[in-house]
Amino acid sequence: MATNYGSIAKEIADIIGADKVFTEVHERIAYSRDWSVRPFNELSLPDIVVRPTSTEEVAATVRIAYKHGVPVIPCGGLTGMAGGAVPTFGGIMIDTRGMNKILELDTDNLTVTVQAGITIFKLNSELEKYGLWFPHDPESKQAATVGASIATRNDSTFGIKYGKIEQAVIGLILVDGTGEVVRLGQRKTLISSSGYRLHWLLVGSEGTLGIITEATLRIFPKPKDRCVDMIAFKTFADAVKAVNRIIQAGLSIESVNIMCSSRFQYYTHAYKVKYGKEAKVPPETKAILCVTFNGDDEVVNFSRNYTLKICKEIGGKVIEEGEIVNAWWTSKHTLNFEPGKQKWPDSQRVERFGAADASIPMGKLDEAYEKFKEVALKNGLKILGMNVYVQAPYSLHTSVSFAVYVNDKDLDNIKRFYNYVKEIGLYALSIGGSSTSYQGDGEKYAGTLCEIEHKDSLKLISSVKSIFDPKHIMNPGKKFGPSKWIKVGG
Repeated sequence: MATNYGSIAKEIADIIGADKVFTEVHERIAYSRDWSVRPFNELSLPDIVVRPTSTEEVAATVRIAYKHGVPVIPCGGLTGMAGGAVPTFGGIMIDTRGMNKILELDTDNLTVTVQAGITIFKLNSELEKYGLWFPHDPESKQAATVGASIATRNDSTFGIKYGKIEQAVIGLILVDGTGEVVRLGQRKTLISSSGYRLHWLLVGSEGTLGIITEATLRIFPKPKDRCVDMIAFKTFADAVKAVNRIIQAGLSIESVNIMCSSRFQYYTHAYKVKYGKEAKVPPETKAILCVTFNGDDEVVNFSRNYTLKICKEIGGKVIEEGEIVNAWWTSKHTLNFEPGKQKWPDSQRVERFGAADASIPMGKLDEAYEKFKEVALKNGLKILGMNVYVQAPYSLHTSVSFAVYVNDKDLDNIKRFYNYVKEIGLYALSIGGSSTSYQGDGEKYAGTLCEIEHKDSLKLISSVKSIFDPKHIMNPGKKFGPSKWIKVGG
């Protein structure tokens, strides 16, 4: 029997208000895709869109969905690249962006409690008034919400100092797959040895266990000063050696990226626009180390000078032209979005940005770079470049973006892209890495690379899913397969 979504929509509207429930096609179409690679004209529409403003309204909606056994898909800014917020099987899309308030700011304990739909940009704009900031800073911060960032475990600019987002999460409010409201974690303090770290279980869960509606986060005094530098190396190994030495020296390092020369050109688009030429690096350059430091002026200056000394000793060549460095920082990391100066023009006009996002052991980066080029060329894909994000606090653990251009008007090109993603993922697993490091499993890796990576614990993972979501209505088709695009062994 077909599901009567009209009746379900009325049932929800009777409880939370008709002004928060939408069923017309023109209202649902905006929720039919995210930034994942898929045919340009492919739409996966939800049957109902709900825009709640409170935890109670989310819970009421999920209870109705649970009663009828229909899918529930939470979404934030829809900037994900793995199809994690795509309504694969229709159902009820819960747009959390109406829940966008700061509920409590504790300047003594340096914590903030927010609704999950607040964007990271809005949160930092408010915190700035108090000389504070939330240092989780993805490139999509204008649209990315706190809840979705937690649910995808996405990357941040400043991971080497502050870690990935779980290091900032103190506690959460969750609506599980039955509509029950549960508090996980602590309220004011990060440190506890009581119970289990269930709030961390929600980090990277992609809405498959429930919907995060509130979060309590660590915040920090906004840095007084920051400096940015770029150093060119002949190998990735030399750049890694430099970062090791910087960490060993105890310097106040804030962020680390290591990119290939192709990715460097992508990130310095603003320089090309301004001067009509490519930004130059030494011809023998294979890896460009990008570092920032923050803190008081004296600390920043000392850290910078000592870092450049270390890099030069290892054979690094400092990129002296400030406009090039500024172009990179503006393109990727600036806390203030500057229209027209971002990197997106080159990657969205004709062909789209597409990436495999593996985690690679640091000692294998040169090998991984050669593998990346080999696999991309074998699949007939135009190389955009490789970028290494160092994401663990003061230690060398990576999140690597292996990016190519994809023509989303060419189905064969899309299929070759996903074959490329599969090959990079399998390679990462073969050398002790992970198939995905910041995009999440989503539709992209669901049921294939995810199952290979976690084969020894799949029963436990399935059991956890069933505890939180006994009818398996929460974001179906994500994490658990089959994947629409990637097949392994066939």
